[in-house]
Amino acid sequence: MNIIAPAPPAADPSGECADASLASSTGFARARLGLIIPSSNRLTEPQFRRFTPPDLGLHVTRLQMTGKYHKPLAQLFDDIARAATALADADVDLLVFHCTATSMEEGPEGDARIVETITRATGRPALSTAQAVSAALAAVGIARLVMVSPYPQSNNDHERAYLAAMGFDVLHDVALGLTSNGYIRVSPARWIEIVRANARDAADGYFLSCTNTTQIDAIAPLEAEFGKPFINSNQATIWAALAHVRAKLARFDPAPELGRLANAKT
Repeated sequence: MNIIAPAPPAADPSGECADASLASSTGFARARLGLIIPSSNRLTEPQFRRFTPPDLGLHVTRLQMTGKYHKPLAQLFDDIARAATALADADVDLLVFHCTATSMEEGPEGDARIVETITRATGRPALSTAQAVSAALAAVGIARLVMVSPYPQSNNDHERAYLAAMGFDVLHDVALGLTSNGYIRVSPARWIEIVRANARDAADGYFLSCTNTTQIDAIAPLEAEFGKPFINSNQATIWAALAHVRAKLARFDPAPELGRLANAKT
């Protein structure tokens, strides 16, 4: 990612840093993002750090809400509110409920209740992965799509229903049926193979669903091969979150690894 940022401060002859300003200090941020993620997620943090500007502060709270901890959404709202208020204490500019399956599980109405719970508890702007994905699909002109995930089929069924309610047509879906510990073990090369095996000429593009996978590293090569846009949960959420805080950040160039979406307007 080509970031336009100030040059590192030069050391003076005494060996001390010549620039002792706040902007040059470790951890300085012009904007801050708060993420609520599943407790088992291990790839959101490194991917967000890699593909977001250095002056965006990232703060994360985990919830036990997927896999063996899965529970009905109605039983999660108190936990979501507590996680959101803890992140709000870090003076974040945007709060993100970052779990594709949970944010889509009970359709647009359930997703709206998640976002409403966060904003009501904190008084701060909020975004869900479901909202980011929907906006991203629209931004790159995908109406008919193929969806690929590491999930059990039941999760795919929920996501298909959510996307249909939002006006998208899922022509075909693939659910690998992995346990949550297996998600991160699927390589980018394997995701590319799976897409090849399930390509549909009638699709406008593809949705690679899940926040805890290596899918993001397959986007650029897949777009180069297929000539169509690809959307992934982490890529879409990075794009949507950056659009919200862009005015506060130093100038930066979109990461080409994020594909066509990186340059799409919200």
